[in-house]
Amino acid sequence: MKVIVSGAAGRMGRAILESLYDEDELELGAALEKKGHPVIKKDVGELIGIGSWGVSVSTFSKKTMASGAAFIDFTYPQGTIQMLEEAEAQGKAMVIGTTGFTADQLGRIESAAEKIPIVLSPNMSIGVNVLYRLIQEASAALGSAYDVEIVEIHHRLKKDAPSGTAIRMGEVLAAARGTTLQQSGRFTRQGNIGVRPVGEIGIQSLRAGDIVGEHTMTFAGPGERIELTHRAHNRNNFARGALMAAQWLVNQKPGLYDMMDVLNLK
Repeated sequence: MKVIVSGAAGRMGRAILESLYDEDELELGAALEKKGHPVIKKDVGELIGIGSWGVSVSTFSKKTMASGAAFIDFTYPQGTIQMLEEAEAQGKAMVIGTTGFTADQLGRIESAAEKIPIVLSPNMSIGVNVLYRLIQEASAALGSAYDVEIVEIHHRLKKDAPSGTAIRMGEVLAAARGTTLQQSGRFTRQGNIGVRPVGEIGIQSLRAGDIVGEHTMTFAGPGERIELTHRAHNRNNFARGALMAAQWLVNQKPGLYDMMDVLNLK
């Protein structure tokens, strides 16, 4: 099966290409970058230090979108929506790892999922998706007697905050508590804020250095606290998850899925 990788020169794009090169069941159909990018027309192998792969980096077009059965996108929200239009028109399965979407953009993705299968996941790591399951179980056992704080740390170049993974952690917890993150989330604290409300879900973001990604959810109760932490040592785990999602997705009916569906964790 051939896949199309968008954002080929980015951190995640290169990690996906490295993992794809070692795959036996998947092939590279096209590697895409935005117009004017210096890697356009270069051999993809040069991006990952393997010499020649025989596929050149190209720009988004109807022709390049037709060169694979599944499309993997780690770019930026506006670019994702543009490519979503063509994926929908051609009936392509689409794996979306981009974060930072507006409500309107998420609505557009949901609309497209009525016609094509889409995996939308802020984090394709197997470990992070197991973490979501652990959050559900911890919430069921501990209830609202334990205050919850989420702290996420990423490299200094990450543009959106909080991370999509931190938001998803908060959403999973809120759903387990019978509420929503919009109702219970607290994203900043400053000044005389008063006593912490019962059931509040705090989310804090740190940006520094070259940290790949770290997420911790703390359950703090009377006389004790429990911490659930995931640390990414590199991007290979995300890349492997994205390729796994693409293989799984081409056999699914139109709909909006996430990695917990892919991993059968629901």
